[in-house]
Amino acid sequence: MAGKFTAKQFIAAIPGSGGIISQIAKAVGCDWHTARRYIDAHPTVHLAWEAERNEITDKARHNILMAIDKKDLQISKWWLQVMDDEFVPKSRQELSGKGGGPLVVKGYVGVSPEDWDSGE
Repeated sequence: MAGKFTAKQFIAAIPGSGGIISQIAKAVGCDWHTARRYIDAHPTVHLAWEAERNEITDKARHNILMAIDKKDLQISKWWLQVMDDEFVPKSRQELSGKGGGPLVVKGYVGVSPEDWDSGE
């Protein structure tokens, strides 16, 4: 990719950005789309960007675990609801038609409303 920027500039701008493209673009002095193109077009830039995002994700996970260790009830509930398959309440909705009968679905792709069966 020819231009006034180098992959090296983007790699240098990534640490501490959290992988947020607008922050990277600001540090390099370009617009968001240019930064995105460099991340997508240059494997070394993409790897640096991915590493930054993974580091932030690891820090967030660590913070959650630290909050749970401090007996933070809200975070503990959140963890169970999001991460624990046994805890997540299972809900099921069933739909039926008139009087509990079969559900008639009207409107099909390529069929105009005038051609719909009334279902009655």
